[in-house]
Amino acid sequence: MINWLSSLKKSLSKSSSKISSGIDNIFNKRTIDGEVLEELEELLLSADLGYEATSMIVKNFASVKIAKEATADDIKKLLADNIAELLHPCEAKLSFNQKPHIILMIGVNGAGKTTTIGKLAHKFKDKQTSLIAGDTFRAAAVEQLSIWGQRNHVKVHTAPIGGDAAGLCYDGLKQAIADGDELVFIDTAGRLQNKTNLTDELKKIVRVIKKVIPDAPHHTLLCLDATTGQNAVEQVKIFKEVADVNGLIVNKLDGTAKGGALVSIACTIPTPIYYIGTGEGIEDLSEFNSEEYANSLVGL
Repeated sequence: MINWLSSLKKSLSKSSSKISSGIDNIFNKRTIDGEVLEELEELLLSADLGYEATSMIVKNFASVKIAKEATADDIKKLLADNIAELLHPCEAKLSFNQKPHIILMIGVNGAGKTTTIGKLAHKFKDKQTSLIAGDTFRAAAVEQLSIWGQRNHVKVHTAPIGGDAAGLCYDGLKQAIADGDELVFIDTAGRLQNKTNLTDELKKIVRVIKKVIPDAPHHTLLCLDATTGQNAVEQVKIFKEVADVNGLIVNKLDGTAKGGALVSIACTIPTPIYYIGTGEGIEDLSEFNSEEYANSLVGL
């Protein structure tokens, strides 16, 4: 837990330093008045918390009586508690109730889908697992997933570049059932330039999955790149329109000053957040904890 918290704080350092120094400046021996609240609002918006979350937090600050002797850390704790309260409904634990349990991984190119599949396969190494390289349009994606398969000693189903992703999913799932696999991860292409093509492709894959296993996919997880800030919120909206997204994994927190985007997602499109990625290493994926995240975000 200590290593995880240390990693989280380091990953959110760009976001937390911005918020922490801003709090120090705004509340430095000043009375909580309209001007201070306006500056707090600007700070939270600049950290990508979004309008709805920012409005709720500022409203709470306006209604709370803060003692004159309150320190900057007291203010940060109050802010962290407000953020944690907004994030808490999104805290969730990934569980598997089917055999095989099918996880469809979706998201734009560069959001970390393939790497996340590799990390999750490692995390659940006690289960017999197979991977399906459904991003048949990018040779690099197929090669990357194959390398993760080798590292985790799990089978990877592939097709020729440009091949039919849905057909590959059909064959891969049939084989997974025959092999007695407990867990199957399906990688997908992430082109978002044309929503119609994306919709048609994902719907076709889901239709084929259901032909083999009627109640699958059991989880459709959307991978987000935290460095895109509010753009991540838009991606959640779009992918929820085209697929039955029932969970999020947020990557690249170690390279962004926009860590507040998770708070914006929680307020506008509440969706379970299962894991957050804090680096490229195989162990750099941890269960989302709202309180720890909020404390790290404000620099506590």
